[in-house]
Amino acid sequence: MDTSIQQPVSQVPTKAFRIAAVAALITGAASYLIGLFNAYMQLNEKGYYLTVMLFGLFAVVSLQKTIRDKMAGMAVTRPYVIACGVATIAATALLAVGLYNAELALSEKGFFAMAYVLSLFAAITVQKNVRDCAEYHALVPADKAVAGQSGGE
Repeated sequence: MDTSIQQPVSQVPTKAFRIAAVAALITGAASYLIGLFNAYMQLNEKGYYLTVMLFGLFAVVSLQKTIRDKMAGMAVTRPYVIACGVATIAATALLAVGLYNAELALSEKGFFAMAYVLSLFAAITVQKNVRDCAEYHALVPADKAVAGQSGGE
């Protein structure tokens, strides 16, 4: 009996899940941007909210990648992990403070918050799916891949 610990084999996400994640990202980001375009606010305010969205997307993807690298045993410096966490918290706090102080209807504030959260969550999921697919294809040769799971369906 072999008692050695085996590494779990990475499984590729289904095509439907990958499409749903990308669709959620597009829906969230497009909703946020369309809402921003149609909002009655000054151009500098619109630029602030656009920058906060881009900062938030970068921060969560970077944090998720850093955590996955650490879980995979790759060298990740503690200061970078902390910086990613602080950036994620800062981006969310900047949006919260901006919306709190904005002269927008409560429904508009809620709309921006929900579109922002959907976009961040979807960006994390898309990045995870990309990573899972890459790991799967690195571990499983193309001729051994399970039919329908090779990513080329």
